[in-house]
Amino acid sequence: MPSHAEAVKSAAEPFGRTIAVALASVMTRIRSLAVAFRHRRDAAVLASFDDRMLADIGLTRRDVREAFSEPPWRDPTALLVNRIDRRRGRHVIPAPSLVPEIARLRVLMRRY
Repeated sequence: MPSHAEAVKSAAEPFGRTIAVALASVMTRIRSLAVAFRHRRDAAVLASFDDRMLADIGLTRRDVREAFSEPPWRDPTALLVNRIDRRRGRHVIPAPSLVPEIARLRVLMRRY
């Protein structure tokens, strides 16, 4: 017959795993946000470029404004890369969403 301590320990194991998975998910989101903010800061340099310099890399002033009009947690460089690739005729891969419901919806929409 198992002791009371063993029963409590076996009942707490799934809870501990759930907490670990939830914590890993939160840490992944925090890292994604940190990367998005770093890219936003790095891409802010583009705002100081003149129109000729932007044209040299395949962007317009409007592209830069639209990239920075996205919500703060979205990576503006993903939109800029997609714009450049589209103009050069490359296959465009959409940037992943930070919101899992939207990502799941995109997968479902591709199937149909």
